[in-house]
Amino acid sequence: MRTALVFGGSGQIGLPLLDLLHDDGWRVIAVSRGDRSDQPGLQWLKGDLNDTPGLPRHADAVFSCGPLDLFSHWYARAALETPRVIAFGSTSVEVKRGSSDPAERETAARLREAERVLFDASQARGTGATVLRPTLVYGAGRDMTLSRIARTAQRFGRFALPRGAVGLRQPAHVGDLAVAAYAVVGAPGTHGRAYALPGGETLPYREMVRRTLAVLRPPPRLFELPSPLFNLLLAAAHAAGHARGFGEAAVARMRSDLVFDAGPAQRDFGYAPRPFRPTADMFASRET
Repeated sequence: MRTALVFGGSGQIGLPLLDLLHDDGWRVIAVSRGDRSDQPGLQWLKGDLNDTPGLPRHADAVFSCGPLDLFSHWYARAALETPRVIAFGSTSVEVKRGSSDPAERETAARLREAERVLFDASQARGTGATVLRPTLVYGAGRDMTLSRIARTAQRFGRFALPRGAVGLRQPAHVGDLAVAAYAVVGAPGTHGRAYALPGGETLPYREMVRRTLAVLRPPPRLFELPSPLFNLLLAAAHAAGHARGFGEAAVARMRSDLVFDAGPAQRDFGYAPRPFRPTADMFASRET
């Protein structure tokens, strides 16, 4: 029986990945910061990448569904033996590298360094490492973009966008990302490579938000405001403690196309993401 070690097993991508592994007969050891109950074929360890008692000395595959920087540095110093490592990063490594926001540029630099550390460590050990870079993630009610928009819109009964928010997006469902991670295990051509994982449909930012609001009950109204008025509204939201982490750079990106090529992932491990057809339960808050 093959053994998988999964960090971030209780996360929005980790949970569907656990189901895939379990259904295919793997013995799964999953790590979570909270208490979880074991199930047949699934053992939970309480801890994090700084301290997790009881980690195995060998696994047939290791998956990281959490912060890439923490995982890559853990892997570089870990004594664990494994022939296969699959870790999730983010397309932010490209999107935010030229941002006007210093914090966003630092995020991109941290992701790039994390990828370097992971690939260097795997090469030194002779193991196959693959990094998966999702685009805008949705589907489990725990993302910080569409689910956040849905909650804000439901709270106020409306949602505002600046005019011209038509930059293209490719939202990626968590289930498709879990399938991709599992497919990569048996694809040796992916060793030492990073792949963008966009969703299966490219659509304008405004249309993405419109579809999100349309499935809520009652559906909140969508407003488009001139930039000066939208900026005033955003400043008021910041003053009230809302929209934290959403600044000028994020607003500017609403008008920019963030489009990635799924071709390499389709070619190398059959990546086939679904189009963006949201339902209300995809944005419902869930316990972590």
